Amino acid sequence: MKQAMRLRGVSGPTKGKVWEHPSLIRVGRLAHFELILDDPSVSRRHAEIRRTGEAWAVRDLESTNGTYINGTRVAAGDHPLSARDIVQFGKVAFLAEFTETPVEGPPSDQLVMQAARAASFDDGIANLVVKRNQAPRAGDELLALLRAGHHLVHLESEDQLLDSILNDAVSVLDAQRGAIVLADADGQVLSAKPRALAVGTGEAQGRFHYSKRLMQRCFEKGESALYRNVMDQAELMSQSIADGAMSSVLCVLLRTPRRRLGVLHLDRNVFQDGFDEDDLQLADALAAHASAGIEAALLLRKQRELFLNTIMVLAQMVELRDEYTGGHTQRVTRYALALGKHMGLPHDQIELIRTGTPLHDIGKIGIGDEILRKPGKLTPGEFAVMQTHTTLGAEYLSNIPELRPIIPIVRNHHERWDGTGYPDRLAREDIPLLARIVAVADAFDAMTSDRPYHVDKKGRPAPEAMAEVEKQAGRQFDPDCARGFVEIQDEIVQTMYELMPGTKSVHPIAEAEGSTTVRGSV
Repeated sequence: MKQAMRLRGVSGPTKGKVWEHPSLIRVGRLAHFELILDDPSVSRRHAEIRRTGEAWAVRDLESTNGTYINGTRVAAGDHPLSARDIVQFGKVAFLAEFTETPVEGPPSDQLVMQAARAASFDDGIANLVVKRNQAPRAGDELLALLRAGHHLVHLESEDQLLDSILNDAVSVLDAQRGAIVLADADGQVLSAKPRALAVGTGEAQGRFHYSKRLMQRCFEKGESALYRNVMDQAELMSQSIADGAMSSVLCVLLRTPRRRLGVLHLDRNVFQDGFDEDDLQLADALAAHASAGIEAALLLRKQRELFLNTIMVLAQMVELRDEYTGGHTQRVTRYALALGKHMGLPHDQIELIRTGTPLHDIGKIGIGDEILRKPGKLTPGEFAVMQTHTTLGAEYLSNIPELRPIIPIVRNHHERWDGTGYPDRLAREDIPLLARIVAVADAFDAMTSDRPYHVDKKGRPAPEAMAEVEKQAGRQFDPDCARGFVEIQDEIVQTMYELMPGTKSVHPIAEAEGSTTVRGSV
């Protein structure tokens, strides 16, 4: 049995934290040092405390702000360190203690926090390919880091990105489960709910457990931390730790040089070996590598939300001029999105529906009020003018490169499956698929809305309109689109009642009668 060195923080951010080692504690700001202090008064290579025989000594490594023992700055060379001495690195002070610990055993099992990393973005990136001892990483570790980079450029959604990063972390670090919690909109505190959850190989899918308290501590302090024997630590013990049978926890800060993004939480159970400091460094490197992509995804989401809000404002400009269309844009967009998802469209096509459907009638901005706001039925000439809103809208959008992919929705949502629609008289599969989807949604809303320039001004009941959609499959509508629309009728009708106040409750689909052409918007 020999005495191990234990340093206990006595001031500032380190107060109450403990670092312990049987033979060497290097102090500074380098990622591979045993005691990393992210303080401007501490040099990158500041000092080291080393066992010399049965005693301990401190040596300053030519630091800028000096190393002190009990208030006296030490000169070059080794200086003995006794129990209860106050040793200070720059402005950061610690109480020196000794503990009887087997030399070969890891004394840190007894610590509340075994290790902490200051979570510098640059240090995290620097440790992508080497471990703490500068040895190259094993192949599976490198593959995990490479996959994280692949995710950044190949995944289409923010949720997919977070799920992939978390699953890789759980796999390569052999965790029983993991969670990612991001900061709230203000970036000041963690959100209440996780954005991604995962379990390790062989673990049962069920209730997920993670320590909100440890994650919040990691986020507030801006450091990644390793906790061992958490179930034996009264300070750390919580219901989530007990229910999750956790023995060891990694809380890793997701961050970029600009801000803190959130926390990655990994845990192992009582039947697994605890995480060690190499695991902490690997998780920290993975977090730093992935954080750039997470930040980019968050920024893109905000940019997209702003873009969609701008689109909705443009759509509302049309609705302000056309009295009947109040809420039309929102309803048609919701119907079309529901149908597109039901038909299994890929993510990029769903996003085109989300962007393009609100603008499907944007060309009506160019239609004069004497026609657009006419209270009665339109003459054939007036109806022909109204039909030009499709080509006008396409012309407007052609000048905006980012909006060109949605032009088929705007131009062709009044084409008919039988080829008698407008403006291009396209038929069957020659009509763009997204336009065929919007055509069904648009016509259903037209049938169920009050229309001033039609003989049957009052909107039809939803069941009657749904039956007409089914009847027109293969005539006015793509049969697959019409069939899919009917299959999700409960969702469509519920959305209608939600967005169209005053409508009646849901009724079974009625047998269709009457016109062989569905009344559509123009």
